[in-house]
Amino acid sequence: MAASELYTKFARVWIPDPEEVWKSAELLKDYKPGDKVLLLHLEEGKDLEYRLDPKTKELPHLRNPDILVGENDLTALSYLHEPAVLHNLRVRFIDSKLIYTYCGIVLVAINPYEQLPIYGEDIINAYSGQNMGDMDPHIFAVAEEAYKQMARDERNQSIIVSGESGAGKTVSAKYAMRYFATVSGSASEANVEEKVLASNPIMESIGNAKTTRNDNSSRFGKYIEIGFDKRYRIIGANMRTYLLEKSRVVFQAEEERNYHIFYQLCASAKLPEFKMLRLGNANTFHYTKQGGSPVIEGVDDAKEMAHTRQACTLLGISESYQMGIFRILAGILHLGNVGFTSRDSDSCTIPPKHEPLSIFCDLMGVDYEEMCHWLCHRKLATATETYIKPISKLQATNARDALAKHIYAKLFNWIVAHVNRALHSAVKQHSFIGVLDIYGFETFEINSFEQFCINYANEKLQQQFNMHVFKLEQEEYMKEQIPWTLIDFYDNQPCINLIESKLGILDLLDEECKMPKGTDDTWAQKLYNTHMNKCALFEKPRLSNKAFIIQHFADKVEYQCEGFLEKNKDTVFEEQIKVLKSSKFKMLPELFQDDEKAISPTSAISSGRTPLTRTPAKPTKGRPAQTAKEHKKTVGHQFRNSLHLLMETLNATTPHYVRCIKPNDFKFPFTFDEKRAVQQLRACGVLETIRISAAGFPSRWTYQEFFSRYRVLMKQKDVLGDRKQTCKNVLEKLILDKDKYQFGKTKIFFRAGQVAYLEKLRADKLRAACIRIQKTIRGWLLRKKYLRMRKAAIAVQRYVRGYQARCYAKFLRRTKAATIVQKYWRMYVAHRKYKIKRAATIVLQSYLRGYLARNRYRKIFREHKAVIIQKWVRGWLARTYYKRSMHAIIYLQCCFRRMMAKRELKKLKIEARSVERYKKLHIGMENKIMQLQRKVDEQNKDYKCLMEKLTSLEGIYNSETEKLRSDLERLQLSEEEAKTATGRVLSLQEEIAKLRKVLEQTQSEKKSIEERADRYKQETEQLVSVLKEENTLLKQEKEALNHLIVEQAKEMTETMEKKLVEETKQLELDLNDERLRYQNLLNEFSRLEERYDDLKEEMTLMVNVPKPGHKRTDSTHSSNESEYTFSSEIAETEDIPLRTEEPSEKKVPLDMSLFLKLQKRVTELEQEKQVMQDELDRKEEQVLRSKAKEEERPQIRGAELEYESLKRQELESENKKLKNELNELRKALSEKSAPEVTAPGAPAYRVLMEQLTSVSEELDVRKEEVLILRSQLVSQKEAIQPKNTMTDSTILLEDVQKMKDKGEIAQAYIGLKETNRSPAMDCHELNEDGELWLVYEGLKQANRLLESQLQSQKRSHENEAEALRGEIQSLKEENNRQQQLLAQNLQLPPEARIEASLQHEITRLTNENLDLMEQLEKQDKTVRKLKKQLKVFAKKIGELEVGQMENISPGQIIDEPIRPVNIPRKEKDFQGMLEYKKEDEQKLVKNLILELKPRGVAVNLIPGLPAYILFMCVRHADYLNDDQKVRSLLTSTINSIKKVLKKRGDDFETVSFWLSNTCRFLHCLKQYSGEEGFMKHNTARQNEHCLTNFDLAEYRQVLSDLAIQIYQQLVRVLENILQPMIVSGMLEHETIQGVSGVKPTGLRKRTSSIADEGTYTLDSILRQLNSFHSVMCQHGMDPELIKQVVKQMFYIVGAVTLNNLLLRKDMCSWSKGMQIRYNVSQLEEWLRDKNLMNSGAKETLEPLIQAAQLLQVKKKTDDDAEAICSMCNALTTAQIVKVLNLYTPVNEFEERVSVAFIRTIQLRLRDRKDSPQLLMDAKHIFPVTFPFNPSSLALETIQIPASLGLGFIARV
Repeated sequence: MAASELYTKFARVWIPDPEEVWKSAELLKDYKPGDKVLLLHLEEGKDLEYRLDPKTKELPHLRNPDILVGENDLTALSYLHEPAVLHNLRVRFIDSKLIYTYCGIVLVAINPYEQLPIYGEDIINAYSGQNMGDMDPHIFAVAEEAYKQMARDERNQSIIVSGESGAGKTVSAKYAMRYFATVSGSASEANVEEKVLASNPIMESIGNAKTTRNDNSSRFGKYIEIGFDKRYRIIGANMRTYLLEKSRVVFQAEEERNYHIFYQLCASAKLPEFKMLRLGNANTFHYTKQGGSPVIEGVDDAKEMAHTRQACTLLGISESYQMGIFRILAGILHLGNVGFTSRDSDSCTIPPKHEPLSIFCDLMGVDYEEMCHWLCHRKLATATETYIKPISKLQATNARDALAKHIYAKLFNWIVAHVNRALHSAVKQHSFIGVLDIYGFETFEINSFEQFCINYANEKLQQQFNMHVFKLEQEEYMKEQIPWTLIDFYDNQPCINLIESKLGILDLLDEECKMPKGTDDTWAQKLYNTHMNKCALFEKPRLSNKAFIIQHFADKVEYQCEGFLEKNKDTVFEEQIKVLKSSKFKMLPELFQDDEKAISPTSAISSGRTPLTRTPAKPTKGRPAQTAKEHKKTVGHQFRNSLHLLMETLNATTPHYVRCIKPNDFKFPFTFDEKRAVQQLRACGVLETIRISAAGFPSRWTYQEFFSRYRVLMKQKDVLGDRKQTCKNVLEKLILDKDKYQFGKTKIFFRAGQVAYLEKLRADKLRAACIRIQKTIRGWLLRKKYLRMRKAAIAVQRYVRGYQARCYAKFLRRTKAATIVQKYWRMYVAHRKYKIKRAATIVLQSYLRGYLARNRYRKIFREHKAVIIQKWVRGWLARTYYKRSMHAIIYLQCCFRRMMAKRELKKLKIEARSVERYKKLHIGMENKIMQLQRKVDEQNKDYKCLMEKLTSLEGIYNSETEKLRSDLERLQLSEEEAKTATGRVLSLQEEIAKLRKVLEQTQSEKKSIEERADRYKQETEQLVSVLKEENTLLKQEKEALNHLIVEQAKEMTETMEKKLVEETKQLELDLNDERLRYQNLLNEFSRLEERYDDLKEEMTLMVNVPKPGHKRTDSTHSSNESEYTFSSEIAETEDIPLRTEEPSEKKVPLDMSLFLKLQKRVTELEQEKQVMQDELDRKEEQVLRSKAKEEERPQIRGAELEYESLKRQELESENKKLKNELNELRKALSEKSAPEVTAPGAPAYRVLMEQLTSVSEELDVRKEEVLILRSQLVSQKEAIQPKNTMTDSTILLEDVQKMKDKGEIAQAYIGLKETNRSPAMDCHELNEDGELWLVYEGLKQANRLLESQLQSQKRSHENEAEALRGEIQSLKEENNRQQQLLAQNLQLPPEARIEASLQHEITRLTNENLDLMEQLEKQDKTVRKLKKQLKVFAKKIGELEVGQMENISPGQIIDEPIRPVNIPRKEKDFQGMLEYKKEDEQKLVKNLILELKPRGVAVNLIPGLPAYILFMCVRHADYLNDDQKVRSLLTSTINSIKKVLKKRGDDFETVSFWLSNTCRFLHCLKQYSGEEGFMKHNTARQNEHCLTNFDLAEYRQVLSDLAIQIYQQLVRVLENILQPMIVSGMLEHETIQGVSGVKPTGLRKRTSSIADEGTYTLDSILRQLNSFHSVMCQHGMDPELIKQVVKQMFYIVGAVTLNNLLLRKDMCSWSKGMQIRYNVSQLEEWLRDKNLMNSGAKETLEPLIQAAQLLQVKKKTDDDAEAICSMCNALTTAQIVKVLNLYTPVNEFEERVSVAFIRTIQLRLRDRKDSPQLLMDAKHIFPVTFPFNPSSLALETIQIPASLGLGFIARV
């Protein structure tokens, strides 16, 4: 069809724009041929009239359909032109954050100016082995393609990285080299990448500088050849450099810098080692201050200097050479400060003792005067003579600068040579991949010689690129057998001829350089005369006679002629070079050693001309000087030669192109400047590639893809069986112009725009189908809606009419009811009014009567109170009057009596003074005296009597006196109290008076109070009722709060339980991490072990190579290997010298670097292990110190002694009868003679026979028990003897200290004495061999053992009961405390109550957790300590046995009662064992392990039969107590399994078979170890088969490690098998046909999603899973282990699928999400069929399921974002954002994810803490565990098939 037909209404086009380069618009009406104007509608909403060019009448470019926008390959676009390319790159870069895009064979890389997580090792592994079109564009995809083609085609490859300064060329080259080093497996051995990367700081410091466009611009080109050996592993590298910008050494433009190394030196000038350089600030040197920008923001030059020096050290440049380099560089800086003064116009001089020159000479080690002379003079040679000529100041300055540039160039070449020597390898190179990091096309305001050379190189590279693209196009057309038509493309050969042909620009430049007085102006005139108006590509500027313009492939460039000749000649005076060569500084002459030699390609571009030598007056033809003069080459000539050599190298390789684009000049992340991007796209040839592709048939489809995509355009009758013919028929109908397409052999080729036309037809057809579907569905929906509405209307009418009728009936009923209600209501109202009036009347009456009664009451009350007051007042007045009267009367009486007494006294005094008074008194005195005398006598008698009474009464009186005294005191106290009471009474009387006043007031107040009380009572009653209501409410609230507290307590409990579960899960995760770390270390160890074995074999082969006629087999190989294997697990410290001695014994000159690295790694691992073990022991000791000593001591040995003592006592009590009977026998035998005893019928003889019969029966019963006890008694005897070792005596002392009473000690002593006593005293009296006595002694000791055990158990039970009582008591206390806390909490407010209960619960749970952790740590430490002690005891017992066997004489050995040879009599008691001879061990291992094939003989065997056979052999060796045999067999078994897996490690059946048998062997060692934990599920017979002599716990650990290694190998095998199937079966294959639409693809064809015969499908994966499962079940693998393998397989499937989904934009669509979910459902169905849903395999697919759901959910609103964030909890933020960025619509009806929506997702997920890693670790292996799985199979029933060839072993 005509192209103009596509310009219809609503078609979108691109129009030029000065700002955005290209702007999108939409046609408002159809275009008709002849129209001069197009009516357009711009995206910003404006309308525009676009005028067509009247000459060309070219229409604007059409836009591609939206579904093609954002394609991985630009050639997949239907319309190939500049705006389409620019828009596609911008959409991928800005919207999808994708920096890589294919453009045919070119990878376009846009610098993001941001660190992206797309270069990790997981990304490398994802791209490794993938086809280039199958994955999203990436530098790793290009590197993988180059590596794959090198290995497949055996042809050298090259990767050409080009671009502007700052576009990211060096970083891209670095990532490519990292990829090669990783995939070739050389990262850990050759370390070439590390060396190359170490060269980067050096090369950047001496070759990079700051420019206006880039702070770290490379000012030279480099080509690195990475060499590979025959196995395609990196062995070395070589670097070539091109066109170093030497002029930067002496001149820098504004805002630019010199090379970084100069500023690094100046920044480090203060270092002590740099003081001799006499450096300073960069602004003090002429060569570093011209740009005016000595500092780069964010760069520390001093730190960069340290990195540079470190890199030099890594590359083998010694400190002395480094200081030499820095001396030369510092000398260059000082040389730049050398100044000249003019004498005249033709001569100049240097000031005397010029400091910069003096420093330069000191640093360079040259003579000052000589250098000063030749800086101001030059030597000229003519045909006849040579003379010295002074030079002008300008010439001297130029000569100084030329010398500085020359020295720097030489130093640069010297450093490059040293780097190449460090990267060189002695191994022969088989092939190489070259990485060319070269400058892109450059154009500046002022372009000089450097830009000319750069653009010349880019012209050559562009020509090579065009030819390669043209060649690939031609090959594709010929391959598809399409008629080849010449494609017109831009050929830049004329431009190259203009530069390099005869009389070209370079030839004229060289010719002008040879002219004595040639100048830039004369050279410019020659250019004008030669090429002006003769070459269309050469132009002359209008306003300049010193410039010229060349039309390059990218753009026109104007070059300034000034400086061309000088830079091309690169003139350096020979005499100055000679002065430098004569330097005392040894390194300086080394730089100029190759001056006389031919210039090598590597150094040609950077070196100057060879210096002139002295020419004699009569030259000779063969003289070297003449030869050197003839071979002087200009810089341009050297560059042209090196460029030709580079092109030859590139043409001899297969090139791969990487074009780096700088998106903006401001280094803003993810900012796209369209102008700059278009400029670079034009310059790098990307648009030329597009143009070449567009000129032919750019769009290419396979027939199957075309049929799948455009099936909708076909009718049913058009579909034939032949897809090719069907496509041809359809295309002939759809596209009438046959020139628009071609049918190839496997593809259909379309012209540009035809795919867009087909997409338009397809979209129209789909749109028409959608309209028809919508029309039909809408009609059906409306009809359905009408019927529904009609039915609803009828129903509504029916209900409405019924409602109206019901309403009328209801109205009638209401009317009747209203009349009745009115009647009763009126009656009620009247009655109510009557009752109200009556009640009001009664209330009024009651209030009135009450008021009258109260008034009457108050009156009576007042009168009564007044009477009382009057009564009291009158009484008080009467009493007062009485008291006054009495007081007056008494006073009068006293006065009268006083007067009468005075009168009487006066009268008595007068009488006393008269005589007569005395006489009257003495009458009758004598009589009275006599009477008194008699009375005195009588009184004396009475006195005596009274005295007696007095003495008796005196005592009574004293007692009474005391009583009275006390009474007196009491009375005195009471008197005082009375006094105080009197005072109190007075005060009380006063108070009474006051109270009476108060009483009156109170009475007056009482009335008001009573009134208030009435009111208060009423209010109180109301308040009480209110409070009661509030109380009920509070009770309800209380109940609610109690209920809430209970619920919260439950919630808290649940929360704490959840936390506990989470903590448990976290602990489990930590355990799994630790287990995984251990298994990874084990895997690393096994890998190193295998590598060590390989190296041993290689060394053995190399040793045996000189002697081909004689090959010696090391007979001790297996034993040495077994010793190595066992010691690697048990005695690691002894293994190191063993492994280091073997290589030293070979005496062969080998390269042992790898072996030493491995040995060093093993040593480091062992040291780490030892450090961890020491740390663990230290922590154990810290915890153990805090415990009591009684808890620390292990109770094992005491328990054993008590057990043995108790058992012996029990047996002794049972054998008392035997003792008595034996005594009776002895008596009977001693009393009777021998003939009588033996005579028939004799009683003693009968007794003897009966007793001997019973004894023999008892012997049969006890024989087995004696055999078991013998070993225990022997070990006890050897362990308890105090004279053997100090250790044993210490143990015995501890055991004695543990016994509680003297009885136990005595009993133990008796037991020891009985044990140590020789049992052969009277054996000859009973029987000859002493067996009966042995039984008696054994039973007696067993009785004692049982008795002690019983006592210990009794004590332990008592201790347990006591502990339980204490626990019950503590629980009671805890319960009381809880109740108290609950009561306290109930008193608190609700918030505080909840907080308190929470705090209490947290405290309780924390304490419980701490207690449990302490108990767990205590038990773990106890177990570890006991294990250590057991190992020590076992070792000491072994040493004691060896020592005792050496000290025992042969006679003692015969009498020893513990030898098993004397006892066993019944072979049937030892069934379940296999006996073999020591010399048959290798034969056993060979037939049972090495030569056993799982697919052959082993298929028909019992699952795990080899493991059972090996264990039965171990049992027999254990029965024989043969330590050497057990060790040898186990070690040989382990090493043989390793050999089998090493030999056939890629066979899944072999690995599965030996994993199953290793686990079974491990389970057998546990099941029959005798440990109680492993004997729970055993039968009684199986318990009899337990090992008796050896503890093989150490070997169990070795076998467990071996099983882990086999499991990891099994995972690697199944991963290698599944890996090729996963992507094809899970992603690419269309399980649901027709759902996924195939989009147009570009030159990089991806793998077809249509299933071919050779592709894998989902059924292939399911069949493989079935195969794996059936093999594992057939081999009898443990079910738990099968679940772990299945989980690992599903993880691999999910991880690989998700990783590929994240790296493939074409897979991120809605339809592909449906396919993935269907495939996952099929895998889940497989799990259900195999009953493996609880294996955890489904959970490993959760990230993939969520990614598929993410592809299918809505992605528009904030609610959608919230749903996505909650749904995708198994995906990381990076993965979610990546899927959303990659989401690509397959049809026009789908919509892309907006950038705003992705930012919303990122904002919501910013707080999520997950890994920033994008891809899942597909190599991750879950830590494996081997749960104990006992076998119910009886060992004695196992039969050995003859097919195994084990006839030399016998069942025992």
